Amino acid sequence: MNLVWKLLRQHISIPQFAGFFFANLVGMTIILLGLQFYTDTQAIYQSEDSFMKADYLIVNKRISSMTTITGKSSAFTLPEVQDLDQQEFVERVGLFTSSAYDVKASFRLDEKTSFSTEMFFESVPDEFVDVKSDDWGYQQGSREVPIILPRNYLDLYNFGYAQSRNMPKLSEGILGAIRLKIELSGGGVRDEYEGRIVGFSSRLNTILVPQDFMDWANEYYAGTKTKSPTRLIVEVNNPTDDRITSYLQDNDYETDQDKLDASKQTFLLRIIVGIVMGVGLVISILSFYILMLSVYLLVEKNSTKLENLLLIGYSPARVSMPYQLLTIGLNVLVLAIAIVAMLAVRNVYLEMFESFFPDFETPGIMTTLLAGVCLLVVVSILNVIAIKSKVMSIWKRKD
Repeated sequence: MNLVWKLLRQHISIPQFAGFFFANLVGMTIILLGLQFYTDTQAIYQSEDSFMKADYLIVNKRISSMTTITGKSSAFTLPEVQDLDQQEFVERVGLFTSSAYDVKASFRLDEKTSFSTEMFFESVPDEFVDVKSDDWGYQQGSREVPIILPRNYLDLYNFGYAQSRNMPKLSEGILGAIRLKIELSGGGVRDEYEGRIVGFSSRLNTILVPQDFMDWANEYYAGTKTKSPTRLIVEVNNPTDDRITSYLQDNDYETDQDKLDASKQTFLLRIIVGIVMGVGLVISILSFYILMLSVYLLVEKNSTKLENLLLIGYSPARVSMPYQLLTIGLNVLVLAIAIVAMLAVRNVYLEMFESFFPDFETPGIMTTLLAGVCLLVVVSILNVIAIKSKVMSIWKRKD
């Protein structure tokens, strides 16, 4: 083994290995940083609009003066829903179900402050709800109803109504602890329930109850299980697709343009992150070829001496080992430095994230570390195989 190491040291090309090292370092850093940036930005909006995940649009029929005058229905028919669901840009469609019964809610903040109002409920299939809570669901017979409120309702109260009337502002935590008195009536029946706010939605601008509760309550209080939906929630695969706008215009549908623009920006950000990671991967592949070229040249320079070592009894595996250990060591060093560089850059942009999003919870880096280790293992295995193949060719040549 010492003889092989001496041969190796005599013909090592420092510039070649330095070129491989820095090229691989740049590639690995870009890949790790891109993956970690993707994870961090996803976590920012995890509790709001499921950023970097699916893109959702709320679609309704356009309400015009003629619609009001003629009394034309704004509800979607089954053929219209099926036609939308069959469009190529649509992943799936969910229906908003409205309450067909009367709803009244009241709650008390303190001895002097109480609220009472008539309201409404809506529901959507659970897979479209962006608030994850173990309390979201309803068992028939229960007198407790979980409720999800729009986040902008809370903002309107705190910065509009409460501020103008010198009333106490409410946080999400305080509202979650308040129990609402819910009175439902219809079909000659009147019952009281306890409402509990389990979360706040940024995707759905309505007062949500579980779909199971809505179906049961509509049938029990109004004698109907479903009503024709006036709004649809649509998951699209590419919000930048021009066919979305064209389809909405052709069918006289409309959606929140801000949501559509935000979805487009999200989609473009995903593309940019993907391109950056792709560039890093290309650089890593090129650096792999640089390394293999350097090792091949190194082995070729020593081919005569290596052949002599094989002739005197050294096995191909023993002769290959120093070269393999060299490449693996370089790969490990590259990964270690790339992780340090990634963390340094990450600390810089996390400070900006935390200044814009005070409640931002920093995600871990385990996924990125595992990806780096997997890439290290794959590249090292390819290096080991290639070096062994080269030495085997020399061993066969001696015969």
